Amino acid sequence: TRYLTHGNVTIPGVDDGEEFQNTVKAMQIMNMSNDDLNSIFRTMSAVLQMGNMQFKQECNSDQATLPDDTVAQKVCHLLGIPVKDFVGSILKPKLKVGRDFVTKAQTQAQVDYAVDAISKAIYERMFKLVVTRINKSLDRTKRQGSSFIGILDVAGFEIFQLNSFEQLCINYTNEKLQELFNHTMFVLEQEEYRRENIDWEYIDFGLDLQPTIDLIEKPMGILSLLDEECLFPKATDRTYVDKLINAWAQHPNFGKPNYKAPADFSIIHYAGKVEYSIDQWLMKNMDSLNGSVVALLQTAKDPFTCKIWKDGKV
Repeated sequence: TRYLTHGNVTIPGVDDGEEFQNTVKAMQIMNMSNDDLNSIFRTMSAVLQMGNMQFKQECNSDQATLPDDTVAQKVCHLLGIPVKDFVGSILKPKLKVGRDFVTKAQTQAQVDYAVDAISKAIYERMFKLVVTRINKSLDRTKRQGSSFIGILDVAGFEIFQLNSFEQLCINYTNEKLQELFNHTMFVLEQEEYRRENIDWEYIDFGLDLQPTIDLIEKPMGILSLLDEECLFPKATDRTYVDKLINAWAQHPNFGKPNYKAPADFSIIHYAGKVEYSIDQWLMKNMDSLNGSVVALLQTAKDPFTCKIWKDGKV
């Protein structure tokens, strides 16, 4: 599957089949029935199959087409939705123009992004439901302030030769976590020494990451400007990076691109300088869901699919 092509890693001493069985046992311990497990695995299979749909571009046209709908049939069977409506909604989604709805043919790139967006949304909703079920099983008391176990699993800091929107999101998360660690270990700990009247001379470790975090998350920061630019119909990646440079060129942790360099800007993170390319950032940030496909999922014959889409958010 296309979605797993970057994850084919073999670890000595680790048996994927055995790990899967351990996962199933753990889910059963959390009071998940066989029907629950089948629904979850069926949904996971549908997401993975979505990555295998191969759209093509029509000859003499920019319009996308799906020459072979075999994989699409598998997806629709797993989700409980009609394949003809699903494929039609992907290739020619309905758009609201004034008070009317019209269908608009999509390019291959638009279709690929639409499928990726809907598959990520399905996975996210399924994952949240699993977490909710686990929390419900672990909740043995209604007392306020009851104990809990928190588990955090995030991707490590990423620095490639050229980095995109995904790397910014990952590195931003790591920056926030590192700042929390620094503040807890080096600032709050020393404040506790002072409260306990411990003879201690305050040490500034010089590990304040807030300037970089502000650059990314504050109003008019990198993410805020990106959200704003996505609202303009004629906005492009280039108009976005121009605004970014105008706003932050003087920031000590923001770097303007070198002449003819492939990167569009750089950020000095705690782990080092990272160069970013803004290619397709607007499209990635919007990650808009196809409303026609969402409507199909909300009315699917499969109860689990309906359940995770019942809120109707697009």
